[in-house]
Amino acid sequence: MSSIAIVYFSGTGHTHLMAEAFAEGANKIADTKVQLFRITGEEIHNGRWRNEKVLESLNQYDAIVFGSPTYMGGVAAQFKAFVDAASGIWFQQLWKDKLAGGFTHSGSPSGDKQGTLLYLAINAAQHSMIWVGAGEMNQNGVNRLGSYMGVMGQAVPDLSGTKAVELDAGDRLSAELYGERIAQISKRWKN
Repeated sequence: MSSIAIVYFSGTGHTHLMAEAFAEGANKIADTKVQLFRITGEEIHNGRWRNEKVLESLNQYDAIVFGSPTYMGGVAAQFKAFVDAASGIWFQQLWKDKLAGGFTHSGSPSGDKQGTLLYLAINAAQHSMIWVGAGEMNQNGVNRLGSYMGVMGQAVPDLSGTKAVELDAGDRLSAELYGERIAQISKRWKN
């Protein structure tokens, strides 16, 4: 059985919906265990993210997928706090040769989301992980934003706060397909 952890922060709920869609896709592959780890502001104390139980748990997974909304051209501060907290894992290279991937969401078609995906990939590279790209062409609503580094989502921000949070159907399908891809590769990598 292969195992995939999805560690992410979600401010408005869109990134959370992407994480769920990714998990749905990964769960379509037999003998795959998927676990979501949502970073919360309550885990941050004096500017530092602290949750040793989550960090220890992540060491046990075959693949770790990272997710963050794109805020001001980069990852959310809450996600960055998690990355900083994982520096002890980096120092010991405990994630070396694990598979990695990433996804992001923002309010505009570009929003400099590529910067966020590059940050996630660089973090994975520093951990000596193996990055898996999205693997889908831009067609029929899938990969509608044309990202191959990872999956991007976009929704016009609801400044009134009255609309229910939802994903674009193509973004949801892109996340599901990415989940399937990483689950399939994880099985092959583990064997």
